[in-house]
Parts: sequence; structure tokens; C-alpha cells
Amino acid sequence: MKNRKSKGFVFTGYQAPDQSPFEKLFDIFKELITHTSGDFDEAIDWLRELDKEYSLTDEDYTIEDFIEDLKRKGYIREEIDPDGEGDGEGDGSGRISITAKTEQMIRKHALDQIFGKLKKSAAGNHRTNYTGRGDEHTGDYREYRFGDPLERISMTESMRNAYINHGVDGFSLREDDLVVEETHLKAQMSTVLMIDISHSMILYGEDRITPAKKVAMALAELITTRYPKDSLDILVFGNDAWPIAIKDLPYLKVGPYHTNTVAGLQLAMDMLRRKRNSNKQIFMITDGKPSCIRKPDGEYYMNSAGLDPYIVDKCYTMARQARKLHIPITTFMIAQDPYLMRFVREFTEANRGKAFFTGLKGLGEMIFEDYENNRKRRIKG
Repeated sequence: MKNRKSKGFVFTGYQAPDQSPFEKLFDIFKELITHTSGDFDEAIDWLRELDKEYSLTDEDYTIEDFIEDLKRKGYIREEIDPDGEGDGEGDGSGRISITAKTEQMIRKHALDQIFGKLKKSAAGNHRTNYTGRGDEHTGDYREYRFGDPLERISMTESMRNAYINHGVDGFSLREDDLVVEETHLKAQMSTVLMIDISHSMILYGEDRITPAKKVAMALAELITTRYPKDSLDILVFGNDAWPIAIKDLPYLKVGPYHTNTVAGLQLAMDMLRRKRNSNKQIFMITDGKPSCIRKPDGEYYMNSAGLDPYIVDKCYTMARQARKLHIPITTFMIAQDPYLMRFVREFTEANRGKAFFTGLKGLGEMIFEDYENNRKRRIKG
């Protein structure tokens, strides 16, 4: 195992079965490129270190061969620098960067890592105890129950059951032969995911930004592939707040920032006001207290000592405003400090939203489950 505390890297030896040399290295590379925020050179440097320690390559397939395969398969590209600026050589060579194809692969990798082990329930994730017709076919079947709409009966599957149960000669179609297809009730959801990029996200030798980034990439891949009619906007907040594109998630880094939670909430609500559908929600991943706010005169007011009443009251005001707009806020607090937990509880009460106090392990599963539950609740409503 190799551990680098400043970045929180932890690597363990693992040999997946039936992998080609490229596939073995590519799995590791996808993890490294996420940790290094898209920095190809740093990721390859780490890969070389791991190769020295774990003998990942041999004379038949080297790191250089892997890099050439990455180029050939369209995962990286060389950006030519005709003036030679930035490389110190002036030879016209440029830096290597990852492509959009790699960005998509990283999101899929995050989805598989975080959500892949979640099991689907027997009747699908969108089952509700309330009666009503669904309009999205799931491909799942179950036995007919009294009260099921007749149009949901799958005649093909029901006839198949009848032939199996009664044979061709004595064919008859009975109630216990009937099969219905499960459906999802479609409810378009607009979600804004807020990610704290204040300096505390990498303090104390613990890398908190990479898991948060992975969750964002996994959620983006989940929504775009499984719920294409839903929308996901992502913003980051430090001293200020600004939106980022899904394609920019692999490159996300923390900065020397305080935590302006109010600015993040203001931007999130502005984004959601522009959405036409009525189903809206905010997810907020943070590990620290609100410590910054921009005053009406444009100046920053910052206080990192404890919970500042002026800043905290502004947060509560934003929570109540979101509540009036019927926008629930789900806070994922990556901290266990009692005073921070008390703040989050009061913030959640003001919004009537939800709060999870969590370490980094399991963060993705909880966000996924809450996303599903919030969709289901709005379906019911």
C-alpha cells in the first residue's frame, strides 16, 4: 500500500481477472487523473511510481506503450505550443491533456464506483404506495393484482404463462396467469448540486474534494443516462459561487477560500427559478462552517472563529427563502463537530429539508438514495 497524506492517496494492490495490460493500467489511470484534477503529467508520474513499487508493466508493455495507446484510442491529445512557452525547451512541443472521451469515461468510472453496488428493488426504485398510472416502462414484470389497470397487462407474457401452465390443448387464460409490466411515473426534477471548494476540503491531511468530485461526476452520469429529462446544474462555492459545466468536473480543485454558503444558495435558487418544472431541489456537500459573506457594499466579511451570528443568520434567511419557493435543501455535512451539527440541524429546520452527517465513505450512496426519494416524494405530491 502506498499513502501520500498531503493528497490523501491510498493505493492497494489489485489484479482484476482477464484484463489486458492496457485495461489494467487504464483503470488505475482513471483513478489517478481524478485525484490530480485532470493533470496528465502528474497522473503519469504517479503511475510510474506505482509501476516501480508494484511492477505493473514489463518489457513487453511499458508506460510509454500505454501512453501511445491512450493517444491512439483518443483518450489524450497533445496541445502544440509553437512558442515553446511553459515547457522550458522552446522546441515547439506542447502539453498533453485528456479529451472529452476521457472525461466521459471518468464520469462512468465514478458512477460504477459509487452507485454500481446499489441493488435494484424487486419492483424498481420508483414504486409508490399511491395508486396511479406510470408512463415509463421498466422491463420488469410481476403477477397481476386486483385493481391493476387492464392496459398494464402484458398479453405476451400472460399468454406465455397460460401455455406453460395449461398446455396448448387445454389452453385457457386465467387470472393467475396474468402478468403486468411495472412502470415509472415520470416527474421531471431540476437539481442543483453545490460543492464546497474552501481550503478546509484538503486540510488535516484528508482529501475530501476528490470524493465530493466523484459524487458529482457519478450523479451527472446517472441523471444524463437514466433520467435524461431531468436537469442537473453544478456550482462551487468558496469566497463566491459560480457554476461549472459537467465536463469540467474532473479538473475541480479547492482554493484558498473561506466558505460563502449564502452566495452558493443564492446562485442555486437563481438557477432553479429559471426552470419551468415545479420539482426542484438543492444538494449541498460541505465540510465546514459558513465563514464568509459579501456585504451590500461589495466588501467581504469573513470570520473563521466559530459560528459568526451575522453570517449564520443570513444562512437561515436563505433556508427560509428556499422553503417558501418549495425548494428543499439536502445538506451532506462531512464533519462531526457538535457545533457544526447544531448549525446544520437549525438550518435544516428552517428549510424543512434534510441533513446527513457523514464521513466520506457512503456519501455517494446517500446522495443517490435521497435523489430517488426526493423524486418519489414529488411524484406522490
